[in-house]
Amino acid sequence: MIWHLIAAGFAGLGAAGIGLLLRFLSRKRLPRWIIPVSAGLGVLGYQIHYEYTWFSHKQLQLPDSAEVVSREAGGAIWRPWTYAFPMTTAFSVVDQDSLIPRQADEHRLVEFILYRFERQYVDQVTHQAYLMNCTTRELLPLVGEPRQPRFESLRQLDSDDPLYGAVCKDNA
Repeated sequence: MIWHLIAAGFAGLGAAGIGLLLRFLSRKRLPRWIIPVSAGLGVLGYQIHYEYTWFSHKQLQLPDSAEVVSREAGGAIWRPWTYAFPMTTAFSVVDQDSLIPRQADEHRLVEFILYRFERQYVDQVTHQAYLMNCTTRELLPLVGEPRQPRFESLRQLDSDDPLYGAVCKDNA
């Protein structure tokens, strides 16, 4: 977070320098307030750029075997432009290298971990183990260290669900 604060400060200084240069080139016909307004616009522009590129930046940090299965985008009242152009605030990822396929009777099962990345003032990453029945499209969370199934949270996915496609595409 400190690096973003430093980058925002330098963006403000750079934009203030542009405002100062414009005032100089206009032979001081532009008002003096153009310099702090330019600085504020520079900081705001950097912040908007950072918020909208957060998702693509995080994707570049993921391994090649990671596949994004869901994205959450939304707006905020203090960022009115996000209602017209929603920004990604969270996404979920499945690591293809960590899939553990199993066979039980005629059912094909895959155990995997779903990672969720959430953009906040400090980025948060949570993970949850799941068991997917690729034959019936049932998803079951696994809790605890010995990974016990939580049957009350069993749910069935649609055949076009991106999570089902990512986990079961080679295992169905």
